[in-house]
Amino acid sequence: MSKDTQNEEEILETQEEVLEETPTDTQVEEVEIDDSEKFASLDEEFKAKMEAKVAEAEDKAKEAEDKFLRTHADFDNIKKRLEKEKYQAIDYASEKFAKDLLSTMDTLEMALQSATSEGSSDELIEKLKEGIELTIKSMLTTFEKHDISVVDTDEFDPQVHNAVMQVESENHESGQIVQVMQKGYMYKERLLRPAMVSIAN
Repeated sequence: MSKDTQNEEEILETQEEVLEETPTDTQVEEVEIDDSEKFASLDEEFKAKMEAKVAEAEDKAKEAEDKFLRTHADFDNIKKRLEKEKYQAIDYASEKFAKDLLSTMDTLEMALQSATSEGSSDELIEKLKEGIELTIKSMLTTFEKHDISVVDTDEFDPQVHNAVMQVESENHESGQIVQVMQKGYMYKERLLRPAMVSIAN
């Protein structure tokens, strides 16, 4: 056998082996079908997982929305209650002071009853005077309890005193308070009413 013939036979054998290993069209189609089914199966599984995740996210979003709405409703209720309590506190801010004034009213009524009772004029005047003094004392006690104080009139202060007239006085220096015509009152640090005074020239 010549060398060329031997080479040709080897080439033919190699070609046959390659052809045997190369898949036919049918085999390729089968592989493609198997792969497409596999991919379809994977696609369905992925789709199912994604749908489950979306459903879970939607449930969480709905739960968060419900929680937010409940919290918002609770906040609105608290806000309304606080608003109501605030206006009630404003409306009834003077309730304690009003209660404390009732004793002063009782004292006034007692003074009036004693003034209209039988007796001499001097006795009636004395009872009336005593009733008025008790009423003033009761009123001042109530004022003190509620941080209301009488304006001091030792030295003239234009911030708390209202000088309505100037008078001649040998016993006072110029600018000093001669007479208190109407008392002034303070509520804590705030002026309720200035004292009406006359001062020396």
